[in-house]
Amino acid sequence: MSLLSLSNVTVAYGASQALFDVSLSLEAGQVMALMGRNGMGKTTTVSAICRMLPVTGGTITFDGQDLSCLPSHRVARLGIGLVPEGRRCFPNLTVHENLIAAARPGPWDFTRVTGLFPRLAERRDQLAATLSGGEQQMLAIGRALMTNPRLLILDEATEGLAPIVRQEIWAAISTLKRETGMAILLVDKSLTELGQVADTAVILQRGETVWCGKFNDLTDKISSRYIGV
Repeated sequence: MSLLSLSNVTVAYGASQALFDVSLSLEAGQVMALMGRNGMGKTTTVSAICRMLPVTGGTITFDGQDLSCLPSHRVARLGIGLVPEGRRCFPNLTVHENLIAAARPGPWDFTRVTGLFPRLAERRDQLAATLSGGEQQMLAIGRALMTNPRLLILDEATEGLAPIVRQEIWAAISTLKRETGMAILLVDKSLTELGQVADTAVILQRGETVWCGKFNDLTDKISSRYIGV
């Protein structure tokens, strides 16, 4: 059984339909790339999974449980950790306070998170608002890990960051894949970095799943058609 399954999911913003037919299946321990050009429904799909948007059709299940009637906080407690687009750290809380705000029992604690991102230990008592963009992204990832999820969703986790920080975050994602049994859903555009960690890929176009399969089967022709500028 898949850990996360979306079947023919539709979502609308009022009278405007955003997702028309999104389907995907992610197994425990897998890393999946969710891809597509800007505005094709990737973040909307993530919001639907986390129940921050109502689903108007189709089904979303996590570990066999239907998510359609659950509020977002219940979905999080099932074991879905989200690193949202734009980071959204609590600006007036310290690094440590951000990390413990939503912490749940499990192997991921302050010590382990700061082992993955040592800079957070150095900034422990610093307000999140005073961190650099890269440090805020590390904090957002660390905060999600502190919930001890079975599925970690990262929505554009490296967008707009300096190259050296991007490398740190991709290295952390590789570590998570190598050393944990966590499933990871990655929304990103970088084929090179995704190719180093992703097992499978799903491509969206205009709110529909148009391709899915093993990442290594993603040809230049397919990526040029659905992902390239």
